[in-house]
Amino acid sequence: MPNNAHAKGSWPLFNSLASYSLPGDLMAGLTLAAIAIPEQMATARLGGFAPQIGFFAFMAGSLGFALLGGNRFLSCGADSTITPIFAGGLAALATAGSPEYQGLAIALALMVGAMMLAGGAFRLGGIANLLSMPVMVGFLAGISVHIIVSQLPGVLGLESPGGPTLDRIGVLATEIGRTNPITFCIGFGVLAVVFISEKISAKIPGALIGLVGATLATIALGLESRGVNVVGTVPGTLPRPTFPDLAPELWIRLVPLAFVVTVVVMVQTAATTRSFPSDPDKPADVDRDFLGAGAGSVLSGLFGAFPVNASPPRTGIVAETGGQSQLAGLAAAVIVLLLLAFGTGLLRHVPDAALGGILLFVALRIIRIKQIVTIYRQSFSEFLLIVATAALIIVLPIQQGAFLGIVLSLLHGIWSTTRARLVEFERVPGTTIWWPAHPHLTGERVNGVAVIGLQAPLSFLNAPGFRNDVSKVITTDAPQLLVLEASGMVEIDFTAAQILLDVFKVCNAQGVTVALARLESVRAQDAFERFKLFDVLPKEHVFHSVDEAVHRLAK
Repeated sequence: MPNNAHAKGSWPLFNSLASYSLPGDLMAGLTLAAIAIPEQMATARLGGFAPQIGFFAFMAGSLGFALLGGNRFLSCGADSTITPIFAGGLAALATAGSPEYQGLAIALALMVGAMMLAGGAFRLGGIANLLSMPVMVGFLAGISVHIIVSQLPGVLGLESPGGPTLDRIGVLATEIGRTNPITFCIGFGVLAVVFISEKISAKIPGALIGLVGATLATIALGLESRGVNVVGTVPGTLPRPTFPDLAPELWIRLVPLAFVVTVVVMVQTAATTRSFPSDPDKPADVDRDFLGAGAGSVLSGLFGAFPVNASPPRTGIVAETGGQSQLAGLAAAVIVLLLLAFGTGLLRHVPDAALGGILLFVALRIIRIKQIVTIYRQSFSEFLLIVATAALIIVLPIQQGAFLGIVLSLLHGIWSTTRARLVEFERVPGTTIWWPAHPHLTGERVNGVAVIGLQAPLSFLNAPGFRNDVSKVITTDAPQLLVLEASGMVEIDFTAAQILLDVFKVCNAQGVTVALARLESVRAQDAFERFKLFDVLPKEHVFHSVDEAVHRLAK
């Protein structure tokens, strides 16, 4: 039975296992585990947690997404995109690594999970569009700088400085002469191994190869005695149900941080599930996958870990190695569970610098250089948006920068809408087609007729400008017939409707006949009815085409 056999809206459990292939999924799960084990350890350390907490997050994310998610390939677990955000927010409330810090992380995971579940249940997939492409590119660039600055001290064998990011960069610049050459070689050696492996094939577990090699070298050469810090003892404890004991005011203080993290998780989950669809012939069910990611974060909190997120690289690995269902993620989770139960002794000699090298690779991978160059060449104003977003993330406390990045994206959308101006139409010679006037196109006009349109939803943001532009057309052209080509007006809000009423009344008072053509949007048609616009504009002045309106009403 295909995994999309159920009607949309019926959300059975473990639906993502319906198309499983035992050999393919097990092989994909083995590869996924090889990629995920070092990555989850490194991401946990990035957030200020013990390595096993990253394993808890991965198992919870895999189980939660398999339980409620729909995408057959998506891998959910600890993620380096959101970890710096919530780690920065939690560090403002408690000391990293302390029980209080752990409790806040658990509470945050539960809150993010609840928000994601609500987003999926109420079909709020549109929230994933809150971050425009330039803002998301700038956001990732800023996150990348945070990861690099946080990991360089460990790779260089230096004490990690505190304070704002720019201050830490300054301190590292002055201390770089004290670099430990051994940790430097380990960190950048692992980075090189991962980079070369990725270039050869994404299926090669370069991170695991580098981690094993660095660990064996540390043991064989006794590098711990030469200043190489290692992970140390990793408790072989398994996840157990837990719930944070926090004061109500702390839960409230976590709400803004939970919202920011949720938006980022929604954006990344939507992007991942659209990039790796279960069925290329059908649209991705983003809302269903919000449920899966939400269940993953809730379970992660109950397992004593932190919020989880979709991972595009790991998802790509599952799709490329023959995975057919979420059985691959569950198989990888079982392998991680076995490692926790029986193999934690193998992890105690893993060098911190090796984990740092893996995270440096992650940081360099999430900087989308090609997109930045393309946007710079094609839209300089949006390139400035990338720079502004990255600067906010780098200069401000990261959670504040992330929130302002979301605000900047919304303001960019509002600004784009307010820039929508009136367009004048001309008839294509020898046809009945009316087309927006353009300096390089020859068009025809009809005496006494002005054809105008707005190629955007008409709302409170642009309706005042629309009224002013219409007034200029009436004053300048003095038309007897004004045809409003409405194909682009897919939405009309209350404020815009009142302004349209005023425009129609002014035209009537000045003896200008008004006609409406190509009102195609069902929502716009409904707005005309609800806001009683047809009381002023007779329905017999509504036409299917501009040419029909001109022939019927032009004198």
